[in-house]
Amino acid sequence: MANDLDALLKGWEYKPGVVQARVVRARDGREVIQLRLDLGMLQMETVGRPDGERPHGHFTIFDYLQHEAQRAEKQGKEWVPNDEQCIAADREFVQFYHRRMAWLALHDFDRALSDSDHTLAFMDFLKDHSPNEEFTLAHEQYRGFVLFHRTQAETAKHLEAEAPERAIDALREGQKQIQSFLVEHGLEEQAENDGMLRQLRMSEQALREKHGIETTLREELDKAVESEDFEKAARIRDQIRDRDTGHAPSQAE
Repeated sequence: MANDLDALLKGWEYKPGVVQARVVRARDGREVIQLRLDLGMLQMETVGRPDGERPHGHFTIFDYLQHEAQRAEKQGKEWVPNDEQCIAADREFVQFYHRRMAWLALHDFDRALSDSDHTLAFMDFLKDHSPNEEFTLAHEQYRGFVLFHRTQAETAKHLEAEAPERAIDALREGQKQIQSFLVEHGLEEQAENDGMLRQLRMSEQALREKHGIETTLREELDKAVESEDFEKAARIRDQIRDRDTGHAPSQAE
């Protein structure tokens, strides 16, 4: 049997600047993701780690490192990853990045959200247990990028569900988180010209104009809480709950 990729790549021309992904069936019937690259392709699992490995019997290296940290804590010891574990963590970040990009390209927004949340939680964990500042910054520099992808996925998910108000709220929350990240690292002056923030602002404005939404319920709630109008805030919370659960209030309500 030939070991080259000619048959797999035939008819799937690489397009620079475009994320090209597809889901195919492996020989055993399971679904896998293929991501087209300039010099070939990547193939990833859809569940667990993208490479299909179970590090030390755990679902991901993140799970394994959490286990190690908890074990050390029970022994009253401070835990930080060793060099080998740091390299393994870096590998997992890269793998989840590729799959996150593939999910976004495939419009599978729930799984794009899940992989984004995995990466953000892993970043938080390593920040708390970092061996040094250099290792921390090596990952933190990408936090805004991951938050941007997460915001894109959540916004698109709400738009698919024909919930433009929730999409606007997702865009606002994403901007808030990215701005907080910039402030934390002393980069607040870059917020005005940050490309990701600018794109999210433009998307928010476009959605408001398209759907005629000046103020969302969430924004009204924030204003009511800020002005300490707690009775109004309670009514708006009920409206948000009813909207998000699909519950239509009765006349009595």
